[in-house]
Amino acid sequence: MSGEWLAIDTATEIASVAAGRPPAAQSGAHVQGTRRHAAEIIRLVDFALSRLGIRPGDLEGVVVGDGPGSFTGLRIGWAAAKGLAHEAGLELRAIPSLMAAAAGAALKLGAEPVAACFDALRGQVYGALYVFHPDRVETLVAPSVLTVAELARVAPMRPRMVAGDGAVRYGEEVARWIGTAPVPPESLPPAATLLLALLEREGSGRTIGDPATAEPVYGRPAEAQARWEARHGRPLPDSPRPAG
Repeated sequence: MSGEWLAIDTATEIASVAAGRPPAAQSGAHVQGTRRHAAEIIRLVDFALSRLGIRPGDLEGVVVGDGPGSFTGLRIGWAAAKGLAHEAGLELRAIPSLMAAAAGAALKLGAEPVAACFDALRGQVYGALYVFHPDRVETLVAPSVLTVAELARVAPMRPRMVAGDGAVRYGEEVARWIGTAPVPPESLPPAATLLLALLEREGSGRTIGDPATAEPVYGRPAEAQARWEARHGRPLPDSPRPAG
């Protein structure tokens, strides 16, 4: 890839933006707290691009965190990414946010299995398991909604590390599974920088053909949608797709 890309991830409490020529990020910024995502995301984008002296139209493409994660957070990040891609005529790609978190924990491990878990509430996590090779990403367990115990049962091999806020919340279970403590989110590089690092690797994500209709992997419906479906006994029309 010859041109600069912009990366946006808002799947968790930490919203991050990065810009640069993949796999490197030359500029970036992040904020913590999901309530700040909507107010800060465009400012973060402007900051990351201005540090490189470029505008959205100068970019080759945009890569966005594909979730699963915070319903509201993902909608904010995807709205920004789709808006920029549409206005500037840019390529749009999506990479699982769990993959980015696992990649951050795997930086010093080489081709070893690494899992990531985001807190999904209700005793569950959004979990996935990967092996990172220099030119490709091997998905051993695709992003799913499950308990840590269920992830341990379906995993074809034991990970060397488990990263993310879900791993921290269920740290005792993670430690029993892999024998070491989980990697907290604050110990990981910002997710957006990892999206850029993964962009050129085979198996890392998907190209969005029609940004107008594309949706991220939310993991599970928003609470309002879940209540509507429980009340009506059927899926909400045009409801977003779950993980797994």
